[in-house]
Amino acid sequence: MEREISKTLRFINADRGEASREFRCEIPPADASDVDLLDAYSRAVTTVVDAVGPAVVSISGKGEQQGIEPEQAGTGSGVVIAPDGYVLTNDHVVHHAKRLTVTLTDGTDFGASVVGKDPATDLAVIRADASGLQCAALGDSSLLRVGQLVIAMGNPFGFQSTVSTGVVSALGRALRSREGRLIESIIQHTAPLNPGNSGGPLVDSRGRVMGINTAIIMMAQGIGFSIPSNTARWVVSQLLSNGKVRRAFLGIAARPRPLDRRLVRYHDLSGDQAVEVLSVDPKSPAGRAGMRISDLIVSMNRRRVTSVDDLYRFLGEWPIGEPVTITLIRGKEKLEMTVLPSEAAT
Repeated sequence: MEREISKTLRFINADRGEASREFRCEIPPADASDVDLLDAYSRAVTTVVDAVGPAVVSISGKGEQQGIEPEQAGTGSGVVIAPDGYVLTNDHVVHHAKRLTVTLTDGTDFGASVVGKDPATDLAVIRADASGLQCAALGDSSLLRVGQLVIAMGNPFGFQSTVSTGVVSALGRALRSREGRLIESIIQHTAPLNPGNSGGPLVDSRGRVMGINTAIIMMAQGIGFSIPSNTARWVVSQLLSNGKVRRAFLGIAARPRPLDRRLVRYHDLSGDQAVEVLSVDPKSPAGRAGMRISDLIVSMNRRRVTSVDDLYRFLGEWPIGEPVTITLIRGKEKLEMTVLPSEAAT
């Protein structure tokens, strides 16, 4: 391929009587393979935006306080997951709102109401007063791989979608929800997020929603987080069925504590960490089963317990009303008790 030659530059120093001097700078053209690669990348992004963009909405809420004019409670984004107006978003976007408005990318507004909220995962489902909306499909977030292209979409101001691209930088991260629960399997990515993009979808190159963007670390450049679609799918099913997420609870307060090595050897325990019971509600499942303050929980149904998060994780998966065997250390004794977890109040 011929190389393009720039215009000739001529410099003349008349005072010194020097002849003109010419400089020619050769400018190599862009490599055709680079152009093709960029075009393929651009096509992938634009195809996804065209397909998913109409399903990304803006959400604004008005809060009400006694004696004060209604004020803006929150604003963010969401994604339509069913044609009859069901929208998935963040709990913190709608948490304090009394009146909600959903705005499509063409500027059309609809009133909306909350179907259910789950602060523990920062997810919520609302329903717009509309039908026949374009929706997006939830994908399988377990298929994501580090380095994979992802597209973060939002609609923070209505009228048009905002789009940013990046890659999955880590999987299996954990974040604390506002109520202190650990949200697991968080997707960390490099697609830049604006505050109004909270609740918008994180999409793969096939247009499948792989996560719901939930947070950004302001002091760490280029780090965004999304709740995986597999978590969202479970939460959505609970919210649509019950209006809330049902979780089991024991009725204790606890903290992690190391075990004495002599106890570990004597009882042949698999680890040297346990969860110490700090308080017990006497009317709770744990209280009725006979659990006491200072008991050290080491396992639940033979699953090792080393932290309060382990307790939350187990109870989040355990069927409400099904008995569970808890192994604990009381003093120097190893005991087993059966507890019947009940539904946690919300």
